[in-house]
Amino acid sequence: MPKVLVPLATGCEELEAVTIIDLLRRAQIEVIAASLEDAPVRCSRGTVLLADSPLDDVLDDDFDMLVLPGGQPGADHLNADARIHRLINRLAATGKPVAAICAAPKILVENGILNGRKLTVFPGALDAIDTSQVNVTNQPIEVDGNVITSRGPGVAMDFTLQLIEILQGKAARNQVEASLQRP
Repeated sequence: MPKVLVPLATGCEELEAVTIIDLLRRAQIEVIAASLEDAPVRCSRGTVLLADSPLDDVLDDDFDMLVLPGGQPGADHLNADARIHRLINRLAATGKPVAAICAAPKILVENGILNGRKLTVFPGALDAIDTSQVNVTNQPIEVDGNVITSRGPGVAMDFTLQLIEILQGKAARNQVEASLQRP
């Protein structure tokens, strides 16, 4: 069973975080939602999430994928945390997928793992960042090698279904999508 880490920071986008966690678990993927601090996480719209674990308790675990939810100031908190950058580098070095949605792709841009690659991101999230080394598109989802990015909460389901397909295959994606009764 694949194992995925979803770090949660104060100010994260709750629609993205919950959608990612929920749909991955529907696909029988082990998800560890880990808070940056050992406390409940107050999201960008005031929803409070209880993480499975503090990030420090799972830092040395082996994960098959890292998924960064967006939202502000959640993405900034993730970006400011050296542990997140170490995790990105560790997974990228072993060829494991790293994914980010909404404002969180800026973390990957600043980390440098997107240099020479395509990405998509919430409009305006990269305005204060040098993007000369990356190719920013307006696509809802971009998959470039082992890096997956998405624009925002409106495509959180499609983004997560893409992650399921990457981890478990097309049949698992189709099964989860069918159970959602989407049009």
